[in-house]
Amino acid sequence: MQEQDKNTSNNKAPTLWDTVKSVAAAFFGVQSNANRVRDFTHGKASHFIIIGVVMTAVFVITLVMIVKLILYLAGV
Repeated sequence: MQEQDKNTSNNKAPTLWDTVKSVAAAFFGVQSNANRVRDFTHGKASHFIIIGVVMTAVFVITLVMIVKLILYLAGV
């Protein structure tokens, strides 16, 4: 029964949360084969691109803010 549940969950389009998790996994270079197959067969590339750009921007802004904080605390 659980095998059927897994197959039916992989046959539908990924939700927003699934897409965010897939992009996050791509940032770290880890992704299960089942999720990769689901993403390529049922996902829309535009969703992954948009979320990827947003997550990259958040990552870069976070790094800039951390560096500014460190420089401020160092008195530079």
